[in-house]
Amino acid sequence: MIELIDKLLEHLWLQERLAHNTLEAYRRDLSKLAQRLDTQHADFWTADAVALASAIYVSDEQPRSQARSLSACKRLYAWLVETGQREDDPTRDLKATKLPHTLPKIITEQQIENLLNMPDCDTPHGLRDKALLELMYATGLRVTEAVKLRMNEINLNHGLVNTIGKGDKQRIVPLGEEAVHWIGQYVQFSRPQLLKGRRCDELFVSQKKSGMTRQLAWLIVKQYADLVGIKSLSPHSLRHAFATHLVNHGADLRTVQMLLGHADIATTQIYTHVANERLKSIVQQHHPRA
Repeated sequence: MIELIDKLLEHLWLQERLAHNTLEAYRRDLSKLAQRLDTQHADFWTADAVALASAIYVSDEQPRSQARSLSACKRLYAWLVETGQREDDPTRDLKATKLPHTLPKIITEQQIENLLNMPDCDTPHGLRDKALLELMYATGLRVTEAVKLRMNEINLNHGLVNTIGKGDKQRIVPLGEEAVHWIGQYVQFSRPQLLKGRRCDELFVSQKKSGMTRQLAWLIVKQYADLVGIKSLSPHSLRHAFATHLVNHGADLRTVQMLLGHADIATTQIYTHVANERLKSIVQQHHPRA
């Protein structure tokens, strides 16, 4: 089954240019299902809908994990049928457990302001961190997009970022004046000190004199969030804050969709719910008859 999974992932990478993290998630889920099928003396070639259902819908597993496993399994069988390796799709009638509707945690503008003011810009690392946080809040880039951003993909004179998102889709996102200023300061003063003469294409670098990793970006955000008392803040929370604050200030959903790089407007509509929840809380807090 390992060889079969490898071939599927190679196909998905070649055809859809899926991100490495997405492909690895498919690998983990399919490997887990293969092990469960093995206990039933079955595999992906011989499994029917009943065997797959028992491997996917495990009682002690969260609905979200079950849905992810089913999605990976459907990808596998769609490919097998498309390439003539199997005639039927046993996942055709399998449905994911309905997931609870959860809204992103609301991060206030004051909390973001506190976060952005926390780095010590008199140090090379602090100035780099400040530039990173300003960029992520100003653009709503995914953490992977932010750390992979190259020097030639950012134009400080025009205040624009050219990024490659999911599915190798390109989009151009404007930068605000604050982000332009701090990134410019970082590029001029901090980045050369961190690189110590080394060459690096990535905009954000680490003390290893190479491009910053996703893990380091997560640690940076968490470190400053803890200092200002914001619980469970992640780089993706900054993306949510970017979109929510735009909607709160009157931006239309189509614009926000383009800025975030969402393929479907339905994905972006969650931010109208977030804004509505905020309005309800304001009314409940301040209206005398709420």
